[in-house]
Amino acid sequence: MLAAAGDDEGIKLINTIDGSIARVLKGHRGPVTGLAFDPNGEYLASIDSIGTVIYWELQSGRTLYTLNGVAPDTGSDTSVLNVLSWSPDGETLAVPGMKNDIVMYDRDTAEKLFTLRGDHTQPICFMSWSPNGRYMATSSLDKQVLIWDVKRKQDIDRQKFDERISCMAWKPIGNALAVIDVMGKYGVWESVVPSSMKSPTEDIPNSQTRNSNGLLFFDEEDQDLSMSGSLSDLGEDSHGESEPPSRKRLRKQSVIDDDQHEDVYDELNLVRKTEPQRKVPRVNKENSDKEKDALKAMTAFRPKMQEAFQPGSTPPQPGKRHFLCYNMLGSITTIKHDEYSHIEIDFHDTSTGPRVPPMTDHYGFTMASLNENGSVFANPCKGEKNMSTLMYRPFCSWANNSEWYMRFEGEEVKAVALGSTWVAAVTSLNFLRIFTNGGLQKHILSLNGPVVTAAGFSNELAIVTHVSDCLPSNEQMLEFTLFNISKGTQVFKGRLPLTPGSYLTWFGFSEEGQITSYDSKGILRVFTSQYGGTWLPLFSASKERKSGENYWVVGLNASKLFCVVCKNPDTFPQVLPKPVLTLLNLSFPLASSDLGEEALENEFMLNNLNLSQIQNRIEVTAVEGLDTSSLDDEAFDIEAAQDRCIFRLIASCCNCDKLVRAIELVKLLSIEKSVRGAIQLATALKLPILAERFNDILEERLRNKAEVLNTTSLSSKHDPATKRSEISEPIVSLSSAKLSAPLFTKKVKSLDRVKFGKQKTDSDQTTNLEDSKEVKDAEKNGGSSHVCSVKEVKNLETRCPSNPFSKLPNIQEGKKVEEATRSQSEGPSNKSSNEEAKKVVGEVTGKQCQRPSNPFLKSTVK
Repeated sequence: MLAAAGDDEGIKLINTIDGSIARVLKGHRGPVTGLAFDPNGEYLASIDSIGTVIYWELQSGRTLYTLNGVAPDTGSDTSVLNVLSWSPDGETLAVPGMKNDIVMYDRDTAEKLFTLRGDHTQPICFMSWSPNGRYMATSSLDKQVLIWDVKRKQDIDRQKFDERISCMAWKPIGNALAVIDVMGKYGVWESVVPSSMKSPTEDIPNSQTRNSNGLLFFDEEDQDLSMSGSLSDLGEDSHGESEPPSRKRLRKQSVIDDDQHEDVYDELNLVRKTEPQRKVPRVNKENSDKEKDALKAMTAFRPKMQEAFQPGSTPPQPGKRHFLCYNMLGSITTIKHDEYSHIEIDFHDTSTGPRVPPMTDHYGFTMASLNENGSVFANPCKGEKNMSTLMYRPFCSWANNSEWYMRFEGEEVKAVALGSTWVAAVTSLNFLRIFTNGGLQKHILSLNGPVVTAAGFSNELAIVTHVSDCLPSNEQMLEFTLFNISKGTQVFKGRLPLTPGSYLTWFGFSEEGQITSYDSKGILRVFTSQYGGTWLPLFSASKERKSGENYWVVGLNASKLFCVVCKNPDTFPQVLPKPVLTLLNLSFPLASSDLGEEALENEFMLNNLNLSQIQNRIEVTAVEGLDTSSLDDEAFDIEAAQDRCIFRLIASCCNCDKLVRAIELVKLLSIEKSVRGAIQLATALKLPILAERFNDILEERLRNKAEVLNTTSLSSKHDPATKRSEISEPIVSLSSAKLSAPLFTKKVKSLDRVKFGKQKTDSDQTTNLEDSKEVKDAEKNGGSSHVCSVKEVKNLETRCPSNPFSKLPNIQEGKKVEEATRSQSEGPSNKSSNEEAKKVVGEVTGKQCQRPSNPFLKSTVK
């Protein structure tokens, strides 16, 4: 007899011999979500979505008991189903309770017996009794599986999984539990019950000596199977001869095929990770050899290496369109028909991207890549006749028939990538094949291992390969290689870090050209040349996402991550409706600081990273002889933003009495005006000692600048060519990095006077007259370089008079410190000082730094 039910609120009892419907049981007012025959074959228990449980008598079809509202009301949420289960002896019915627990009811009276209540934080979604009924496994919406000792009414073990476990099954012979989650990934939890406790298969009730198929279980005297064996095909022996089912005993294959083991463990590694496996208790000496064989067989159950994938692609879905490629530029989608597929290419910005007509695909392409010049497609082998094919399709070409095809015999394409002038394909023979946009086969390189994925950007190609087999902890051992295709060089090669227990889900370049990876644990990493080449964690999905959300990465820029938010259990978007991009802020996984300024500290680290990257680009551009003015402007803007961030951190350090940290931050300021602002801030907060130390840092910086100028002027005296050039064109002669500081100082000073209304005093005018005389004398003796040094040394002397406040940069700031010291001795209120400090912070951080004309000013200022 088969019981079937659904949304029609009726339970059909079907005779499986002739397929006729014997009876229809009606009594539920909501969709029936769970059915269970009792082991003795007398009753049928059912449960619906509103939490009602009904006992049915099978012989008469009448209702024995109706328990209303004993289980959770799941409503219209079809992802959660109420279930129930009879104990193996048929005396107890287990039902999920209203308090995330399991309630036990009596078989004959339907009275509540007891409850199992533990650490489940959400409703129960599945339960499974052990073969002897002593233990029970329960899974919940909180992604936990708990193992219960039913007799003692307490949980004895638990395990947290990555996804919700939707079904479980105890091993009929042995101590193991098979689990499968809502994403279709399954594994085996070995040694579920501790060896010190009773085995889950010991003392099986009499009602379970024969299962529903009529196959007898072994008793202890006839236990000749190993603990981890698999069941033979029911109804057939090892020679293929049939036996009566009632006489057939369960058998185990002595040798387990490797093919059966390949898919046992998925990348998510559902087997236990935190606790070591406990040994299975041995029954006798005869079983020891069989356990050794079982251990040998279990070696085949090793974690599986990640298969090759194409970034931005989604799995094929029957009858639906899916993505072959999705990036920041556009997307390539396909849908399979009877003997061909229909491919469409769309650009996000339809005003700038070309209009590409749809394409009929007779090859069955499964991977693609897209850039502004064209698209590349490839398919795996489909038998001996259908070889793997690579096709490139340019968007704009002056010649007709510009598409080209490549076919591979004995190998198949695993990943493809595109660059500005090249096409790359990585094959199953670990070959990297480089083609030009016109189809010329240019290079064939051998890689060190099987490919995982590949990505291209301009002239650079990045490839990820396997280094070795997975570790027992299910950690993928990956390596990345960065090539410059136009130069024919290998830029970098090293290991690709992943979060333990995760696998690579996305790999590509940022809009600035930085290599980026994203793993299944939600950690985004960016490769930087700092420390000889390292990966920096720039984003953690666990901190950003809400419950029930998954992030499908599309791309990123210097400050934002572009992704598609998918609701559980989906991990990738559908083509229709069109995915909506979500922008998330990049952030380092910082520790909780005692300063309480996590946002500012994160901004500080991001600015350092961006500045390092743009300086590398400036160096590369300068070596190539190209103009770097736009990059210099961008770098100066980042430096100005970094100074504003550092200044706010200095203010927080002063308020929190972290003065040593404040001095460290002042040394990192790039612009001289920012250091002067820090001195004003310390003065406003009535911290004269700190202000004096800040001034020491400024004096040292100015002194070093003057020494560099003097050294440069002396060297130029002995070089007549340099001297003549400096006299004729002094601005051009100061274009080197060492000679740029005086120009920068003058521009900033003039900017201060213009923007903040600083007026020259009579003493300043007198000083300028003296400067002009010395400049005239210097022109006669040493040239224009000496003029600059004389001016700078003179300015330095005027900043350092011989008064008690000589370490302040100017007289006005000396007056401020003198007044602050006097007011501190008089005991002023803290309110006025705090208001003045806030005013200083607002003035300094609100000022916009202008770009000086000399592009090499930044290095000297630092």
